[in-house]
Amino acid sequence: MKPILEARALGKRYQLGSRRGYGTLGESLGQRIGAMLTRRRADARRVFWALQDVSFDAMPGDVIGIIGRNGAGKSTLLKILSRITEPTTGAVDLYGHVGSLLEVGTGFHQDLTGRENVYLNGSILGMRRLEIARKFDEIVAFAEVEKFIDTPVKRYSSGMYMRLAFAVAAFLDSEILLIDEVLAVGDANFQKRCLGKMRDVSASGRTVLFVSHNLAAVESLCNRCLYFSNGRLEASGAPRELITRYLSADAAPTRTVINLASHAGRRSGCEPVMQSVSLVNADAGATVRMGGTLAFQVDFQCERGAIAPVLGLVIRNGYGHPVFGINNRIVPGYRFAAPSDAGSLICRVRDLPLMPGTYSIDLFLGDAYRDYDVVHDAISFDVVAADVFGSGRLPDAECGPICWPASWTYLPKQSVAAVEARSG
Repeated sequence: MKPILEARALGKRYQLGSRRGYGTLGESLGQRIGAMLTRRRADARRVFWALQDVSFDAMPGDVIGIIGRNGAGKSTLLKILSRITEPTTGAVDLYGHVGSLLEVGTGFHQDLTGRENVYLNGSILGMRRLEIARKFDEIVAFAEVEKFIDTPVKRYSSGMYMRLAFAVAAFLDSEILLIDEVLAVGDANFQKRCLGKMRDVSASGRTVLFVSHNLAAVESLCNRCLYFSNGRLEASGAPRELITRYLSADAAPTRTVINLASHAGRRSGCEPVMQSVSLVNADAGATVRMGGTLAFQVDFQCERGAIAPVLGLVIRNGYGHPVFGINNRIVPGYRFAAPSDAGSLICRVRDLPLMPGTYSIDLFLGDAYRDYDVVHDAISFDVVAADVFGSGRLPDAECGPICWPASWTYLPKQSVAAVEARSG
């Protein structure tokens, strides 16, 4: 099958610095001569490459997530693909109509009504009037602006504006759809409907390129991922692998270490036995994925003498409510036989069942009988969403802080009647 999009060695260069205003002929000649004398040295300092040597293909039906830090070149790439700007180097071949939604209300005119803007924006995207008219009712229904369709869009809220702009780009018959971080504007219900619409678009054989910092949406929606860094395409591949790589690269190069010796959260009257705590989870930094492993290390020093250490923890959500707690007093096999007055303990919580959010850990350290040291809010970490069940769908955060697997059994009606008869 032939690619629907081919990008070869794309590069985009910008000249930094402000442009001078108009002046007299003499001033212009003087500036030009001065610029010629210092051009080589100045040009090297004032040139910025937003993209360099980017090459990739997209096939019909691909949904490609584009991830990376701010300034990595993601939006510049979409502007080149949508013909808003020309590349400095390289070329792009597109085999079909392109629909793009690069920022809120791109192509909308403030003084025109919603109805007029649907036709205007559709025309900009290369659609015929009859084609727009055929899709018009679906566009308005999806955007939920029926009451306001004949009102100038300058009176719309940002949510109404975004819903209508997305609907125009998504419902018109473009073979390639370019979307740049539009889901950050809408509410949760709108984001859910947008993701569903993008799945429908890809199922119909159309191609979607999706720039987003919502990594959970990228993982659940996309079958491929492009990871950009400093204007270059660092890698292309499976979304989960590249998201893990991106999170690890974006984290601090060293582990997150908190000094506990003089921590403000220590319970009154406790001995400062715990000296430090550090997160050593798989994604590095202070970020853990749903279903991943939360691992942390506590270094201790006990002035009273050797102890067989017991480490306990309580994980609290952003409101300070306890979500989960455990310690090695109650778990068999973790009573350490060799007492010591100093050392380190590493605790691992595997298959982390927490929903996305920010959490904190209370730490308790003692021996088999009591706790010597208690530190509240010792360290915090973030949980990012992931497709933990491999279904392409994400758990609903409104259901609570815990995501836990379950199993189902179906019994036909006859089987239920038989079970009731036997139990009777």
